Amino acid sequence: MTHTFSVWLVLIAALFAANVPFFNNRWLALIPRKESKTLWMRVGELFVCYLLVGAFGLALEYSVGQIYPQRWEFYATTGAMFLTLAFPGFVYRYLFKRRS
Repeated sequence: MTHTFSVWLVLIAALFAANVPFFNNRWLALIPRKESKTLWMRVGELFVCYLLVGAFGLALEYSVGQIYPQRWEFYATTGAMFLTLAFPGFVYRYLFKRRS
């Protein structure tokens, strides 16, 4: 697997994982819930998805070669990018007007 393919794979996984909390009422798209999730539950799930995508990216980086140590700037940037990728799901869930 090439390095470029790994980067695109992580970006696609991040796009999918960032929107999962907003498009369904299941916890991590696996465990069904009877009532609707609150905004704070979705934010918590978004954080868990961020950690899962980060672990996936770390595993891909480890398979390609040596893992480069990261500082806080990396996590601030990737967190902001993850929140940006979650914007379409947030708009769909909370800002899109549905007709009855």
